[in-house]
Amino acid sequence: MRTNNVNMRRAGTIAGLLSPATLLVVGSLVLPMLTLFRYSFNAYDPLTLMRVTFTLENYVQFFTTPYFHEVMITTLSVAIISSLGSAVLGFPVAYFLARTPSRFKSLLVILVIFPLLVGNVVRAAGWITLFGTKGVINVTLLKIGLIDQPLEIMYTDFAVIISTLSVILPFMILSLQSVIENVDFSVVDAALNLGASRFQAFRRVFLPIVMPGVMGGFILVFILCMNAYATPYLIGGPGYKMMAPALYNQIASAANWPFGSALAFILMAVTVIATLLVSRVVSRRH
Repeated sequence: MRTNNVNMRRAGTIAGLLSPATLLVVGSLVLPMLTLFRYSFNAYDPLTLMRVTFTLENYVQFFTTPYFHEVMITTLSVAIISSLGSAVLGFPVAYFLARTPSRFKSLLVILVIFPLLVGNVVRAAGWITLFGTKGVINVTLLKIGLIDQPLEIMYTDFAVIISTLSVILPFMILSLQSVIENVDFSVVDAALNLGASRFQAFRRVFLPIVMPGVMGGFILVFILCMNAYATPYLIGGPGYKMMAPALYNQIASAANWPFGSALAFILMAVTVIATLLVSRVVSRRH
């Protein structure tokens, strides 16, 4: 009897601790998402803006319009390239941070985190001064005579991918660092002592151990890339074809809430499906 009372008290305590966070998530995330989901089945009316009904025309419009096919392909391409680039560039940095015996390790971690403390607008302004027609790159190349006229760097896929990399790279580095720090390197040393080359030890022993961390970091930054708005809009321009700016324009500029809501849920569905596919492929391979 006493044990049951203790268990009930523990359950009540846990429920009490979880209730504020649960209510916050339900009130600020779940309910608005359910509202948008319902809006996605309404119809757009130029006079009343939204007519309450139940129709699939918003989803049909997306799948039958070539423009939005291109928008989705661009979004997936930028997200995949940026995520892969962050894994390739972030792995050596994460390995160094995890293995370094330097007493300045905490300072190095702070330097990795520092870009996250800068706002998106400020960060974008920095890239504009670098990539612009009269930016640092063009001015330097013109002065040394490598080019005769400014390069078109701004408002290109290259500029968007590079600027997106700068946003997501700290997340990837921190994710990989936490995993590498927990690796038992005696297993890698044993592989080397048994005759494996450094590349074989890395590929056959070390990489499978850290792959869950690589996968977790990849999924995190991939989701961030798929839903990026500020960087594509500021660096790629208002007309850059990515899903987040496209759905924002439908809601804020065109006031087409039904179609914008449909775009939001299509983006969410594609992100989830792509994440599950990548996870399944990597889990089968490793």
